[in-house]
Amino acid sequence: VLHHLTKLKKTKSPGPDRIHPRILIEIKEIIAKPLSIIYQHSLDQGQLPDTWKTANITAIHKKGDKRIAGNYRSVSLTSVPCQKKKIIIRRKSIMDHLIRNNIL
Repeated sequence: VLHHLTKLKKTKSPGPDRIHPRILIEIKEIIAKPLSIIYQHSLDQGQLPDTWKTANITAIHKKGDKRIAGNYRSVSLTSVPCQKKKIIIRRKSIMDHLIRNNIL
């Protein structure tokens, strides 16, 4: 978890919990262990904390006339800790697959 907190981009937008990546980076040494516990509990229970289930959806202008709705794409901003959890799980699943199939 500490490794993934170190890799956070400071310019990333916060989600509905309003926890900015810059804050997580600054307190990464303090927050890594509690986040690990939350992640493990979430995996054990098979569910996410309620605050991680929400997202802020915003429209980003792609190109062309800004008055035309089709020239926008939607982006959902979710909780930064939840995003990191997804990355950790994805990487662990890939590593497990590689080891299980003697690829690594």
